[in-house]
Amino acid sequence: MHEACHGFTRDRSVLTHARVHVGQPVVIRFDLMNFFASITAAQVRATFQTLGYPAGVAQDLTALCTLLTPEPVIARLQDDGWLDWHQARCLRSPHLAQGAPSSPILANLCAFQLDLRLAGLADTMGARYSRYADDLVFSGPASVGSSFDRLAAWVGRIALEEGYTVNHRKTWLASQATQQRVCGVVVNQHPNLPREAFDRLRALLHQCATHGPASQSDRAPDEFRLHVLGRMTWAEQVNPSKARRLRKLFDRIVWDAAPAQGLPQSG
Repeated sequence: MHEACHGFTRDRSVLTHARVHVGQPVVIRFDLMNFFASITAAQVRATFQTLGYPAGVAQDLTALCTLLTPEPVIARLQDDGWLDWHQARCLRSPHLAQGAPSSPILANLCAFQLDLRLAGLADTMGARYSRYADDLVFSGPASVGSSFDRLAAWVGRIALEEGYTVNHRKTWLASQATQQRVCGVVVNQHPNLPREAFDRLRALLHQCATHGPASQSDRAPDEFRLHVLGRMTWAEQVNPSKARRLRKLFDRIVWDAAPAQGLPQSG
């Protein structure tokens, strides 16, 4: 996989993706439509053959790792307003199955040429580039922002030539005068939670500590504890020093059920 790839990769994560773009004057994000469905069986088969599998084996592996969505399912999704013509076209051809355990690694391997070309584009503009699944992010000096139209045109063209489509409605540019986010992580000065997300979590923890967890959710106690613990642990990963206040609130909560074995303990 290309070094710009941060999704579904060992020792890479949303955080490593976000850190690439910390402290940059301009951050620009593009979104690929139907990422997994856009990767065809032909691309997957070519990837297996590139990895050294004989043609017959590559074909069989491709058949196991791709699918063709039945026409009645496509029709129902279209009737319900879930699909546009482009999405329906992708689903009518054999493609990677979203949710299959084999799809993320295959998607990254198939996207190598896409990453290579977009990284080269970023280099020519003095910018940085990284990708997390269908999330493409460029960042750099103010000149990158002033060249936005040219960058957007090239990204759209390269994506199209590699078999993908940019969802222009989700294209987003942010200067340091605004909140710059990469996959939900604020990157203006250092990785951080959005202020509103931190405040909501702090308020939830305060209410749980003051009035009990049952006052905030009708879930089973241990299920709700896992939910809260997950949100707090994510905050600790993004900004450990700021999240210490959240851990103190969490430690004050009296849960109605014993914590499950093997979960991270407070302290």
